[in-house]
Amino acid sequence: MASDPILLTVTDHRRDLAGLTYVYPVVSRRAGGISVGINFNPNRACNWRCIYCQVAGLQRGTAPPLDHRQLKQELIGLLRRMQNGDFYRRFQVPEAYRTLKDIAVSGDGEPTTLKDFDAAIATLEDALSSVPLPIPAKVLITNGSLIHRPAVQKGLARWQKLGGEVWFKLDCATREGLKRINGAAIAPARMLANLELAAALCPVWIQTCVFALDGQPPPSSEQKAYLDFLAQALSRAIPIQGVLLYGLARPSRQPEAGRLGPLPVTWMHEFAERIRALGISVQLTP
Repeated sequence: MASDPILLTVTDHRRDLAGLTYVYPVVSRRAGGISVGINFNPNRACNWRCIYCQVAGLQRGTAPPLDHRQLKQELIGLLRRMQNGDFYRRFQVPEAYRTLKDIAVSGDGEPTTLKDFDAAIATLEDALSSVPLPIPAKVLITNGSLIHRPAVQKGLARWQKLGGEVWFKLDCATREGLKRINGAAIAPARMLANLELAAALCPVWIQTCVFALDGQPPPSSEQKAYLDFLAQALSRAIPIQGVLLYGLARPSRQPEAGRLGPLPVTWMHEFAERIRALGISVQLTP
């Protein structure tokens, strides 16, 4: 781990600040403390290409083979430094944020593209059992496109036993929107089916990023399709925990970056109320 003093901030979520390959600490504005990220995609490869993605050098692809021993060593080492307080001094973490809030399997690409995803979750389980440090939440952030794969489902079942939950990305609910915003060639019907599979294995939140594109909010047709998607999920009795609705947190590193901008807070609050009107709870982070 890097030895020079480093300042962690809510706007800097670089994966290499701690000098590690698979594990990276961030100050999370959402959580109000430290989130320990797990990056299965250090090659910056993803099967989607979201136009708001903060990953520089993002490429299409899948996660590379995972060094399970290194992942375990890095996670145990970081957690132990948090336990003895050395981490907070070294990284100059503000006093108000000196609490470990969660472990988040996220990173520079879609984590479920990892071939041995189930074994990777088992490695995390082994590492976490080695350091008795309270962790309020364990989160897997996924675009949900590969939930139908047996190895991914096995991993989610293991994640649930660890007390984990899934944040399932849903920015759009039309083929056109998924292609335009996420660079994804997937049907909304497949997304709904995968959401149902995920929710049967783990507690699931829907995570939605909203922003202005070319100075305009999402078209009314996309807003309606999104709300209809949620209504369909409810009609199928899919146990959604709620919606995590958020705006742009950090600058995009994609070619479309100059076309993106924040939405008015009033717009976000109004859209959140439309979701709540369906009977779904919303956590809003403008």
